[in-house]
Amino acid sequence: MVTENPAVQFFAGRPDGSAVAAEVSRVVSALGPHDVRVSRSQVAFRRRTGFAYLWRPGQYVASDVPAVLSIALPREVASPRWKEVVHPSARAWMHHLELRTPCEVDAEVRDWLGEAYDAAG
Repeated sequence: MVTENPAVQFFAGRPDGSAVAAEVSRVVSALGPHDVRVSRSQVAFRRRTGFAYLWRPGQYVASDVPAVLSIALPREVASPRWKEVVHPSARAWMHHLELRTPCEVDAEVRDWLGEAYDAAG
């Protein structure tokens, strides 16, 4: 029996978001063991703590972006790709990245996800 990917299910009915979610899930799965938690507002990828979150911006604000990937890093990373970077706690910088297509989950994003995964211990 094949179990549906929970991140893809979260974006059901939104093909562009589903495609992005499938690629993010594939990249995160290659990093190692983790949990996936789905709430009404987001998909959280977790180890000891959460390290990456996928959500639908159109659910909260007027936006045509199919998915936002929020990556929790232990440091601020400068990049023009970030839509927003916030510092919600002493140990975390939350970096928000708008994603329109799966190919935007490139080597740079994979590196950021790997760093976040390692930091989530």
